[in-house]
Amino acid sequence: MGENGQVVPAPTLRTVVLDWQLDPTMALVVVGLAALYGTGVRRLARRAEPRRWPASRTAAFFAGLLTVAFATQSGLARYDTVRFSLHTVQHVLLGMLAPMLFALGAPVTLALQASSRSTQRVLLRLVHHPVVATLTHPVVAWGIFGGTLFALYFSPLFELSLRNDLVHQAVHLHFLVAGALFCWTAVGLDPMRRRIGHPARMLFVLLAVPFHAFLGLAVLSSDARPLGGEVYGAVARSWGSSVVADQHVAAGILWAVGDLFGVLAGAVVAAQWITSDARRQAREDRRLDAESAARSADADDGATNPPPVTT
Repeated sequence: MGENGQVVPAPTLRTVVLDWQLDPTMALVVVGLAALYGTGVRRLARRAEPRRWPASRTAAFFAGLLTVAFATQSGLARYDTVRFSLHTVQHVLLGMLAPMLFALGAPVTLALQASSRSTQRVLLRLVHHPVVATLTHPVVAWGIFGGTLFALYFSPLFELSLRNDLVHQAVHLHFLVAGALFCWTAVGLDPMRRRIGHPARMLFVLLAVPFHAFLGLAVLSSDARPLGGEVYGAVARSWGSSVVADQHVAAGILWAVGDLFGVLAGAVVAAQWITSDARRQAREDRRLDAESAARSADADDGATNPPPVTT
């Protein structure tokens, strides 16, 4: 029985995956982003000279929205204040998977291509604004993505978020924003004030991998005072392991999924690197072919029309 007096049933496929409940704030975020992105795609298709927006980017962005919806509207959201391990799954979805899918959806690029000139100027000013430039600086984005997790979990803020709905939703938004800053810098396709090259992106991703391993170790070693222990321990239930054992599961999830996320992000950066090099080589080949064709045309013209002989 939770603090609200309601009995919480054991998590099952039905209660976690199929038993959805409305979180108005996050539902509004999901619906609003879906409407904006869909409007942009339609505007590009309806122009006098229609431009085809890549279906892969649309699929990535809407997959990110579905990830956010599942993390905040499904039964999983019901259990994140009941079991720390399930809260960790929600954290992984909101802070890693959804931001990477959003970054691959290139929403800023879509907005720039689908907007009027005046709106484009506003968007570019925002992208290049000093505050945005600071937040997306690799060092700052790296620190926000990893460092704030320690500040959340090892301070009273975490337990407060389990008790207070507004703080709880703010933490969800923080996971999304922190992950978005990291992924926009690492694998994003949108314009930035300072876009680092692919070798630096790969290093950026590799340096972020240990964050979740260190966090997992820190969580694993806090058995004397389990994270959120007062809230999780107050749930009367006849199922599941102890609060400490569940925290060990959560630590393993953070460690393993953090490493997997690093490998996945590194694979995306490598694929983008290869594609970028192939496009650069193709442009160079076209330039060389054009120069060769121009020289051949000049030689043929000289043979057909020799210069006049002067005496």
